[in-house]
Amino acid sequence: MAITLSEAAAERVKRFLENRGAGVGVRLGVKTSGCSGMAYVLEFVDELNDDDEVFEDHGVKVIVDKKSLVYLDGTELDYGKEGLNEGFLFKNPNVKDECGCGESFTV
Repeated sequence: MAITLSEAAAERVKRFLENRGAGVGVRLGVKTSGCSGMAYVLEFVDELNDDDEVFEDHGVKVIVDKKSLVYLDGTELDYGKEGLNEGFLFKNPNVKDECGCGESFTV
């Protein structure tokens, strides 16, 4: 089981953590939401929980709770720009379908 980061995503997270002045890494998770059933959650972590799994890639810690890891195993977090839009991109091999707006997915 593993979660990875592209170099672009790692640099972006490092910059956010430096600007924030605190944090041990970034949490990647899922929640029930949207028309397809699940949505990604991305937030900064100041403290680890007992049920957290920690992965490190390009010098950045990615923290995932055990319940979310089932849906996220093998995911690569990337960062990119397309036209006027920029943000984190989730390359999740477990996704079977996504909603039309791209906000939610099913596995």
